[in-house]
Amino acid sequence: MVNHAKSIEDRDERNKAAETIILVMGSMNPPLKESRDYKHKLWDHLQIISGFDLDIDSPYETPPKEVLFAKPERMPYPKKKIRYMHYGKMAELMLEKAKAMEEGDMKDMYVKHVANHMKLSFMTWNKNSVPDNFIFKAVETMSNGELTVKPGTTLFDFKEPVVQPQNSGRKKKGGKRTR
Repeated sequence: MVNHAKSIEDRDERNKAAETIILVMGSMNPPLKESRDYKHKLWDHLQIISGFDLDIDSPYETPPKEVLFAKPERMPYPKKKIRYMHYGKMAELMLEKAKAMEEGDMKDMYVKHVANHMKLSFMTWNKNSVPDNFIFKAVETMSNGELTVKPGTTLFDFKEPVVQPQNSGRKKKGGKRTR
């Protein structure tokens, strides 16, 4: 369709053909209509499909080829070392936030939630049960002794190790997967 539109010499007819192509493109991908600027995307796609040489009166400015196909700038890799990999960087950041909080019930509750997160992270990586006292000691160690979990606190009891779901393998008879 685009090649045919490119071959039309009359500009008005070419514009009508482009509008028809846009209607067809929109009908082929109905979920796209839910996005805010779907018409603009369709006109951009039409220009990309045509190789940017379809001379039409688009309601939107044609994006420059260089901008569309430019490589993104390289993201710097974080060089900060994570002291306890099995708890993750988020646990360290949450403990830093807890150290900055005012003393009181909110801080105690926040530290308890961080400890629960740490227990879950520990069990995800180690696949073993871990006693609460071990996590409480880790909170104290990771916060350089500035934070402690309130005495008498109990953490969630995760009955089984937390394992990431794997979606590999084919189903056998009986619904079990093979690896």
